[in-house]
This record gives sequence, C-alpha cells and structure tokens, in this order.
Amino acid sequence: MLSQTCEYALRAMVWLAYTDEDLMPTSSLAERTGVPFNYLAKVLQSLAQADLIVGRRGVGGGYRLARPAEEISMLDVINAISPVERITVCPLGLEGHGTNLCPLHRQLDLAAKALIDTFQGISLSDLLDEREHSRPLCDAELLKELGLTLEGRTILDKKKESGAS
Repeated sequence: MLSQTCEYALRAMVWLAYTDEDLMPTSSLAERTGVPFNYLAKVLQSLAQADLIVGRRGVGGGYRLARPAEEISMLDVINAISPVERITVCPLGLEGHGTNLCPLHRQLDLAAKALIDTFQGISLSDLLDEREHSRPLCDAELLKELGLTLEGRTILDKKKESGAS
C-alpha cells in the first residue's frame, strides 16, 4: 500500500518523536530504525524540505522534529515522500468521462479518500500512545541501554509499575 520509502520515513519520524532528543545523528537514526544510511539521508532531506524536521550538519549535528509529535500526522509524513492524490478526472483522458469517473476509478478515488482521512487523523503522538497491540517500533531495552527516558511510553514503565524486572 505504501512505498518502502514512506515506511522508512514513518520509522524515522516515529523514532524522532519517541526519543524526543535535541538532535539525532543520521547514523544513529539509521541504526535504530534499520534503514540503510544513504537511503535514510535522502529520506531525511525530503522530510526537512517538507518542514517536518530540522537538521544541523557537522559535528554534533543531526535531526529533530520541527514541531510537536501531536501536530504531525502520518499523512504529513506520507505526503512529504509520495503524496496521496485523489482522482478527479478520468486518468485515461477518455472523451466524455471528464469528472464522471468510471466504476474502477471511482472506487480507487474512494480508497484514496479513505487513506487520506485515516492517516490525517493519526498523529505521531497517537502512534506512541498505542500500546495494547504490540511493543512500539523502538526497542525499549535498547532505549534503556542508551539511557533514554520516554515519559511513561514504554513496556519498561509498565514493568516498573507492576514490580516486574
């Protein structure tokens, strides 16, 4: 449904939202998200051009979210990489169709609309808060090893509350 590049962009954005660090170097982000470094560097450039992240080059450089996670939707990220477009006129250019779409293109347009509506309604923050299905994208044990705290967003916090180790 989504391209691999969109998937990589979403992984990077979720990680940046999850860690909420000042600046995350591209190499660290690539390692933690499982995205090849060179590929991720290009994805990050697209996200920066869309004003979703801000970055700084050089020693001590890296990337961070340009605004709070609750203000960035999945659709914002997807559209920065590969915009979801509605079908408004016959893609085949058939005479007489104009804006009167055939059944196939009408259904494809409805699917695009549903995709837009769904992803527009899910923020990066929503992805961090959804814990009941499986563990988050980011490895909580790795975060612990790195000394990162996540303000009650991980399985580790649940373990602490229950007295488990």
